[in-house]
Amino acid sequence: MASSDVNAPELMRHVVYHQFGESDVLQVAESPIPAPGEGQVLVRVHSAGMNPIDWKTRKGLGFAARQIENRLPWTPGYDIAGEVVAVGEQVNTLAPGDRVMGLVGFHADGGAYAQYALARADELAIVPDELDLLAAGGVPVAALTAWQALFEVARLEAGQKVLIQAGAGGVGHFAVQFALERGAHVVATASPSNRDFLAELGVHEVIDYHTTDVAEECYGLDVVLDLVGGETGKRALHTLAESGVLVTIPTVTADEIVSAAEAMGLRAHGMTVRPDVFHLEEIAELIEDGDVRVHIERSFVMEQVQAAHALLEGGHVRGKLVLDCR
Repeated sequence: MASSDVNAPELMRHVVYHQFGESDVLQVAESPIPAPGEGQVLVRVHSAGMNPIDWKTRKGLGFAARQIENRLPWTPGYDIAGEVVAVGEQVNTLAPGDRVMGLVGFHADGGAYAQYALARADELAIVPDELDLLAAGGVPVAALTAWQALFEVARLEAGQKVLIQAGAGGVGHFAVQFALERGAHVVATASPSNRDFLAELGVHEVIDYHTTDVAEECYGLDVVLDLVGGETGKRALHTLAESGVLVTIPTVTADEIVSAAEAMGLRAHGMTVRPDVFHLEEIAELIEDGDVRVHIERSFVMEQVQAAHALLEGGHVRGKLVLDCR
């Protein structure tokens, strides 16, 4: 094992919960720093992105909760950015000192809300110099979700019209930028307070979902990216062209939206993000070139994790929240 610090500490701080529940189950604990095994690296985490799956899993909801319910206590988080401090056997693509980010430990291992985290070397991409490590922690899950939904599932192409529901959120603010960069005509729903933010990103039309029914405002769309789910997702089916496709991200309501689409003779798909370092490298290149920017609404230190989850669960975050793990 190669390491960059002979005086490294033996213990690390990390967030943990012993049972499912509200945000008050989140605690800060100390544990020994793990050593990387074959194919793994140890990352000193600067930033851990916080995502809706984190609070849903904490409450015992969804597929990830089923995978960890017998593994509690558990450290949440899948998004990391930081510095490689040690590499295991058979790792020759990364070295101590490298600045990296990645979607790690998905779904059952987690572990991002910590000062140190293990990751597979093939899960990590180099962070561009133009992106600080605190912001980089907000990239992997949200950006990969947007990328895979638009380009793998929906197969969005230049010149197509796309509606992105909740365009100012974590996944949404990446999705609008990716779609614009691809040459699509982008419509997004948002609250009035986010209209200027989306206009600055280049969105062509912003719809206030409080006052306007998208089904009355939009029609003949090629792609809808539904980041809200439920009745909002079903309503958006009415905006599709006959050949259009809706991709819905919230897993809890995906089946009912897909069924509703089938009943209307339309196409809809649910999806779950997956680690893909090649996609992440393409995204990093767009950030490096200045074509995509990362918006961090707020960062929290580890002791503020309960307040961070309460804000996350409220569902009205612009861009991303991150945990400062330094």
